[in-house]
Amino acid sequence: MLVRKKRWGVAACATLLPLSLLTGCGASTNVTSSTNEAASASTPVTITIWDNEQGPMQQIAQTATNAFNTSQHKIKANIIFFSNDAYKQKIQIAMGANTPPDLIYGWGGGILKTYVDAHKVIPLDTFLKANPAYKNKFFPSVWGNVTINGHIYGVPEGGGTQPEFLFYNKDIFKQYDLPVPATWNQLINDVKALKNHGVIPIALGARDEWPDLMWLMYLTDRIGGPSVFNGIIANKPNAWDNPAIIKAVQMIQQLVKMGAFEPGYSGVSADSNEDQALLYSGRAAMLLQGSWIYPTLQQAAPQFTANQLGWTMFPSVPGGKGNPADLMGNISTYYYISSTSKYPWADETYLKDVVLNSYMVNQELKNGVVPPVKGLGAKVRNQPDGRFLYYAYTQAEKAPVFVTGWDQLLPPQEAQTLLQDLSSVFLLKMTPQQFVQSMNSSMPRS
Repeated sequence: MLVRKKRWGVAACATLLPLSLLTGCGASTNVTSSTNEAASASTPVTITIWDNEQGPMQQIAQTATNAFNTSQHKIKANIIFFSNDAYKQKIQIAMGANTPPDLIYGWGGGILKTYVDAHKVIPLDTFLKANPAYKNKFFPSVWGNVTINGHIYGVPEGGGTQPEFLFYNKDIFKQYDLPVPATWNQLINDVKALKNHGVIPIALGARDEWPDLMWLMYLTDRIGGPSVFNGIIANKPNAWDNPAIIKAVQMIQQLVKMGAFEPGYSGVSADSNEDQALLYSGRAAMLLQGSWIYPTLQQAAPQFTANQLGWTMFPSVPGGKGNPADLMGNISTYYYISSTSKYPWADETYLKDVVLNSYMVNQELKNGVVPPVKGLGAKVRNQPDGRFLYYAYTQAEKAPVFVTGWDQLLPPQEAQTLLQDLSSVFLLKMTPQQFVQSMNSSMPRS
């Protein structure tokens, strides 16, 4: 079953943005080199990896690392696992003290950019150029989130790709003869009909703030296409004051004013799966969430998940510039090589030989995790949860744009402001104009 990735930093989701727009200052031009350094080592060297995986994923990574250590005579890899909050605290302290592990677990985006700007991690261009088969086995969209100033600083760590979908209760839609919404107008009409029948149209776990962001991201993309966020992440002046952003906020508030979400949604927790409970209990008809909720739905409501749960892409917006096949979510987590590592060649060997090797891919699939690796369609389809997993995999594999949560791609302070202001938007305490003004003010100043 899919393992939900904990959201990083201010909240827990990479993007096929033009690489020239994912820029960073002070990016090192030094590159690692897998040369004969390995041959010159007379005794095994030890590399340390910090990881944030839990449950079955942790065991898969540990077993793969143990096998690597058995097969190697020159390298010993020591992988250490932390819970989400403990990891965030420990890596922040370690990076500040310049005592990080050799391989660092992360999500790319804004936090990675701070590492690059401070020369804390090294680019992997030479390593990837020397190992084209390794690079080419991944979805092309994984690289945008770890590409800064034209250099790639991370490789997929081993977790699954997790798109965000509109989940729905098939029985409710059948009972009231409603179409599954493929367009925004259909969604609005469904909301009206469901309200008339006394059904909560859409569940929302707004207490945790990050679920609000899914609505803004999808609507912005559907209305204005990927160029809107490209401008924001490139830190262009007043980039938030874009007609697509203003329109997206207006459409969100249209839903709020219609009563599309459950009463008291600001107190409902997605982290505690309360939004899911509204869906499987039959109280709510729809839920916009990541594919990471599938296993918890199975555990809490196996009959519902097997027979009543439906899923679809986020609706298109008439006249919008965005491709309806664009995805939001988590495409991957990553490993970076620390600039303090004494043995970059050993780190590279571990990445190439262990991370998402055939053993890891097969074990992840058995656990319902779909890695961002090309050509797995047949294997995915044959899994016990193959119907859902195959849908998630094929949508991710063909997505022209796959964007990670903006709260991870943006600099930390801007991301924090985004979540806080968006919460105010959903509570109708902030107008669209006030929102974009506040966000423009939060952008880093050069």
